[in-house]
Amino acid sequence: MSMSLLGRLPMAVKLGVPVAAGLLAAACGTAAGSTAAGSTPAGTPASNGSTTATVIESHAGSAGSFLTNSSGRAVYLWDADSMNKSMCSGACAGAWPPVTAKGHVTAADGAKAADLGTITRSDGSKQVTYLGHPLYYFAGDSGSGQTNGQGSDSFGAKWWLVTPAGTKITVADSATGAAAGAGSSSPTAPASSGGSSTGGSSAGGSWG
Repeated sequence: MSMSLLGRLPMAVKLGVPVAAGLLAAACGTAAGSTAAGSTPAGTPASNGSTTATVIESHAGSAGSFLTNSSGRAVYLWDADSMNKSMCSGACAGAWPPVTAKGHVTAADGAKAADLGTITRSDGSKQVTYLGHPLYYFAGDSGSGQTNGQGSDSFGAKWWLVTPAGTKITVADSATGAAAGAGSSSPTAPASSGGSSTGGSSAGGSWG
């Protein structure tokens, strides 16, 4: 605003101009501060999920060491599966929930990171594999160290604990009582079929 134009304005207007300018600057500063405090810059990782991982480790049992998750829950393989392909879906997956990958999949306490992999199931979830074996929990195991699914033949084929070497354990573990008894505590239903998932695993190896 030129000095000649400012000179012709009433005194009240002259005083109001700098006041209004100051209020506008303060408002802009407050708005900018609110935006910065309530947003996350692009590319910043979320703090509540960046360290999440699925950990496979080993646990010592009477029949030898077998794979578990980080909480000590036993994981199993199923004889009906083939390399990097799960045949367990529907009711089968309800009784034998797939071990799914949450974040990174890592190994500890005797398990081998190089033998871990994942396959993609039909629902889009990632199932953890070990030397090509799709891994499962058993719904009948209620706590760490339990192996109630060992030797079960529910859904038409045997379920076995898995060694850190990637082979199946085919003898009873003391936590189960007996392999034959495990079958009676397992849900029974016709064999599942149809191949619920397919996909390549990031780990290679031979079928044990």
